[in-house]
Amino acid sequence: MKIEALHIGMEVEHPHYGVGVVKGLSEKVAEILFQEGMRSVSPEESHLQPADPVATLSGREISLWQFIEQTVRALVTEMGLEKPETVVEQLGSRWHQGRLVLHPADPALQAKEVPLETFFHKIVMIRNNLRVLEQKINSHEKLSDAEKVEMQQYVSRCYGSLTTFNILFRNREDQFSSKD
Repeated sequence: MKIEALHIGMEVEHPHYGVGVVKGLSEKVAEILFQEGMRSVSPEESHLQPADPVATLSGREISLWQFIEQTVRALVTEMGLEKPETVVEQLGSRWHQGRLVLHPADPALQAKEVPLETFFHKIVMIRNNLRVLEQKINSHEKLSDAEKVEMQQYVSRCYGSLTTFNILFRNREDQFSSKD
């Protein structure tokens, strides 16, 4: 294994010392903490191997966990699943810094105030979870086509119920539709 493939915190396996964690790196030697203690190891000469599975892409070896993390990030971006900080951009500008106030019928009870950004974030997360649910229904191996259509109708009804909140969205294409 080449020294360039190592990174601090990576778990590696040595033929004699067992599994250890890389604690430091120099030009040709890695400082690795094994159960027996710290050792200075030359990765190429000692037949050091990653303890975790690895993936080789275009001749570059990276940790499987790094590969999965990069893949998931790309998938989240491709699917349009927003992060909380990007959700507010979809909120119509007239609603920025606004508040949702719920007044109970009983005047002895306190009203509840929620920032519209928080409320909007929850609505968008419902939309995203409905999209994931649709994908899971459509790709489910054991459901028949008739069962998939039946379940899809319930998801469409949820979208229809959420059209009430379309007023909050800046762009029409982000709004709910019972036809989704």
